[in-house]
Amino acid sequence: MTALKQTPSQTVGPYFAYGLCPEQYNFDFKSLFTPAIADHEAAGEHITIVGQVFDGDGKVIGDAMLEVSQVDAQGRYPASRAEVEASGFRGFARVGTGTDPQKRFIVETVKPGRAASASDEAPHLNVIVTMRGMLLHTFTRVYFDDEAAANESDPVLALVPAERRGTLIARRVDGTSKTVYRFDIHMQGEQETVFFDL
Repeated sequence: MTALKQTPSQTVGPYFAYGLCPEQYNFDFKSLFTPAIADHEAAGEHITIVGQVFDGDGKVIGDAMLEVSQVDAQGRYPASRAEVEASGFRGFARVGTGTDPQKRFIVETVKPGRAASASDEAPHLNVIVTMRGMLLHTFTRVYFDDEAAANESDPVLALVPAERRGTLIARRVDGTSKTVYRFDIHMQGEQETVFFDL
């Protein structure tokens, strides 16, 4: 019997964002997930997360895709489709960076509470980044600059060297009519975002 060898790894090509976010890219297919984690009727403080993904040379990446998950304002993930439909909170979003003129990702949601299953953790979003040239996706988190006390006691954030924690903090944008946080992701370089090995 011939032993088969492992298939070589391949990078995710530039097609994945179009395939996984077809409505966002104006294709005639329905997207399973959209850039909105929460509808307008969902309970909690409604916020917008805006940012860009940068490569090692500091250039904006126009074909990255982010998947974002979080708990709701009460610290719970939705447990069923019926609960999602009743609450307007999905707990998950998928967004590409290729349709915005500035190559930004924009996620509409509610500010998460402390997770009921891990109440010592500060409010945060979990983010997966996929882009061209990568063999595997990366994992990171988004914390909030106006949750300083909670951030101080967060056990995951405490594992990150103090000088690198700022790469995980979304900054509240002043002078806007709604609550907006800015969070940029740097894939490499001096400002490289902290990514977690999961």
